[in-house]
Amino acid sequence: MSSIFISEFITSQALETLRSKHDVTYEPESYKQRAELISALHNSDALIVRNLTQVNQELLNGAPNLKVVGRLGVGLENIELPACAQRNIKVIPATGANAESVAEYVIGTALALTRGFLPATSQTLGGAWPRAHFSGYHEFTGMTLGIVGFGSIGRVTAQKALAFGLKCVAYDPMISAKSIDVGGAAIPLVPLDELLACSDAVTLHLPLLPETRGLFSATTLDKMKQGACLINTARGGIVEEKALAERLRSGRLGGAALDVFEKEPATDLSHFAGLTNLIATPHIAGVTSESNDRVSQMIADEVIRFLGESK
Repeated sequence: MSSIFISEFITSQALETLRSKHDVTYEPESYKQRAELISALHNSDALIVRNLTQVNQELLNGAPNLKVVGRLGVGLENIELPACAQRNIKVIPATGANAESVAEYVIGTALALTRGFLPATSQTLGGAWPRAHFSGYHEFTGMTLGIVGFGSIGRVTAQKALAFGLKCVAYDPMISAKSIDVGGAAIPLVPLDELLACSDAVTLHLPLLPETRGLFSATTLDKMKQGACLINTARGGIVEEKALAERLRSGRLGGAALDVFEKEPATDLSHFAGLTNLIATPHIAGVTSESNDRVSQMIADEVIRFLGESK
């Protein structure tokens, strides 16, 4: 049996799957005590984390037997991939396991922003009856959704958007094809500027890399269609928050949904104060009961498979 250490939450079913095959230590709050965590990993063959455990050179130095890191999610910013590669440590993300949840969030928030549900709610609860104003908003059906990053989550989002009668265009610098088939529809891949100019809503599904950090700057935001909405469920550092706040406040952009922020936990969002065209959520787009089950079970199965093959 191999030794597996789990430093953040995993579902009970996945935990039992792991325990049926290996010696498992489950301490879901251990990421908070760095020195104790590193000491506890001395004899571990596998480590399973979410996004709060920093898997860097310091941690790897304290885990000489480590063979595999399972990531309960898809973002890898908290894992030093070059350091893992140097040690030949396998890193396994839960690719695609939370795509349904993220796609639901994108479509739901895009619809709410397009129809003005947030300002309509605040005004109605304030004693107004702004029926005439909000009757001038447009139907969601027939609008264009621009998908920036066309991996597994982007493609599931496109499927749901097509079911709503939306048109979809995509941008992905890693894909050379002119179009990608999604559910029988050919989704065109276009340059970013072209996508921004034609999209009524833009959704981000990019990793946070040096070349994507700050990609949605003031300059990029100003290339978006007048009144368009921006949805970011990827990583906060991709969007310059103060520039976005200015354009939401001025009406240059119609709305935004942010599930991720430059700093998390996001304890100071004062630059967004007073905005009624902003949906702000605490990094929950991909986290539902169902997605937790899928993510946890996928990583449990993949870690067990890897440990069996590496013997």
